[in-house]
Amino acid sequence: MTQLAPHLTTFLREHLPHERRASVHTCDAYSYSFQLLVVFAAQRLGKRPCLLQIEDVDVPMILAFLEHVEQVRGNKARSRNARLAAVKSFFRYLEHRVPAVLDQALRVHAIPMKKIDEALVASLSHAEVQALLDAPNRRTSSGIRNRAMLHLAFAGGLRVSELVGLDLGQFDGRTPASIHIIGKGRRERVLPLWQETAAAIRAWIAIRPKNCDTALFLNNAGRAMTRSGFEYILAKHAVVAAKVVPSLATKPISPHVLRHSCAMHMLRATRDIRKVALWLGHATLQSTEIYLRADPVEKLEMLDALAPLGIKPGKFRPPDKLIAMLTAR
Repeated sequence: MTQLAPHLTTFLREHLPHERRASVHTCDAYSYSFQLLVVFAAQRLGKRPCLLQIEDVDVPMILAFLEHVEQVRGNKARSRNARLAAVKSFFRYLEHRVPAVLDQALRVHAIPMKKIDEALVASLSHAEVQALLDAPNRRTSSGIRNRAMLHLAFAGGLRVSELVGLDLGQFDGRTPASIHIIGKGRRERVLPLWQETAAAIRAWIAIRPKNCDTALFLNNAGRAMTRSGFEYILAKHAVVAAKVVPSLATKPISPHVLRHSCAMHMLRATRDIRKVALWLGHATLQSTEIYLRADPVEKLEMLDALAPLGIKPGKFRPPDKLIAMLTAR
């Protein structure tokens, strides 16, 4: 039997951040996945978490945990797959360090991911986005900060982790202004900014508290803005914007919806999916194809380009008067 705690600690504290160079957000997500798994396994086996063995986390235990994630916690298939991906990554790590669990690792890797419904992405219209950007109160420091965050989240199509992870040095205020993004998988990109977006950021930097955290956007405590903090800000301003554009009240509003909205607007403006992928920081075009499925303009152009296949126009025949009289009764 092999103790779980030492290997899991090394995996999370050394292997992921240093050897794999995983981002802080990836490390946090993996840590939370194992927090859920360890607590579940300990309760199921009646053990203290620190006494769990690697052999305790076998395939039946993992399958029971995944069912718990969906049935009890109410998570979707995407979250279930994320938890399973963390477990598989840990067992890949163990394969080179604990030969005794090779057979167990092979069985874990055979657990299939669950298929996910590919729903159409939700996005906002131009009027809805504008109402959201205008919602913050420009007379307050928090309103100036919130306006800058909303402008940048939409104009850059940023992931929420990219937005809250920005440092002051990543904003270049020289004309034309730009922002240096360190995205998913440590892929870097530099995005030029609209004048209005750059002006909103400059207005925030001018009143931003000095001698605080180096993060570009700070919370009211003077520390870096968190994901949940920005989600709260977005939800608060969405309520205000819905009074101007009522259709916002019927739509899901989240940081990723702003990213989707940026992508949809850019696709309609450029008609080039490669430019959209470059702007969003996608590794492959396959990730960007979801916007083609959601954009009806692209399909209308296809219909216009195709002639009807052998369909001839018919001739109008007036209905028989007797039949018409009978059917009217």
